[in-house]
Amino acid sequence: MGAYAWTHRWVESKHKPDYGRFVLSAGKFYGDAEKDKGIQTSQDARFYALSARFEPFSNRAKSLVLQFTVKHEQSIDCGGGYVKLFPASLNQDDMHGDSEYNIMFGPDICGPGTKKVHVILNYKGKNVLINKDIRCKDDEFTHLYTLVLRPDNTYEVKIDNGRVEGGALEDDWDLLPPRRIRDPQAHKPQDWDERAKIDDPEDTKPEVG
Repeated sequence: MGAYAWTHRWVESKHKPDYGRFVLSAGKFYGDAEKDKGIQTSQDARFYALSARFEPFSNRAKSLVLQFTVKHEQSIDCGGGYVKLFPASLNQDDMHGDSEYNIMFGPDICGPGTKKVHVILNYKGKNVLINKDIRCKDDEFTHLYTLVLRPDNTYEVKIDNGRVEGGALEDDWDLLPPRRIRDPQAHKPQDWDERAKIDDPEDTKPEVG
């Protein structure tokens, strides 16, 4: 990736004037000074919004794979390293936290209590969170995060190519209305009337005077 070539593909949002700035860097430690370069946040305690377009595609009858690496080299205590897959209608110059997205995936750290991998799917206009708690890595090294969505409505989450979660979308997201389970203890009262309609003897039409 050339020194400035990445800026032609990646667009920084102008929604807020105080968004943090991204830079190209291999970080404080690396294996190869050039090959290990990546997009890095350059200012503490800032919000960031950066996006890149790619050719439209369909994952119908195919597996969809989201994969990227994250390095929190400064022992981060609060921040998100997740990515979002947006629809093509996104206005990149005005992208912000409430912009509609299809998938949100990646690590989020906030103090000792929140160290999780977000997997959020947009279903019928609603952002639905996974109901499993997946712990993310909280050290200072590079980690590979992978989300696989398969055409049989199953998924898999991997960290450093090791499976950490997986299963059926219907089981691990509240995408469908709750299933109605017949209660074996439930019975109709003995005086239940099976007629489809019961005439009310008190039901009369009002008189018009």
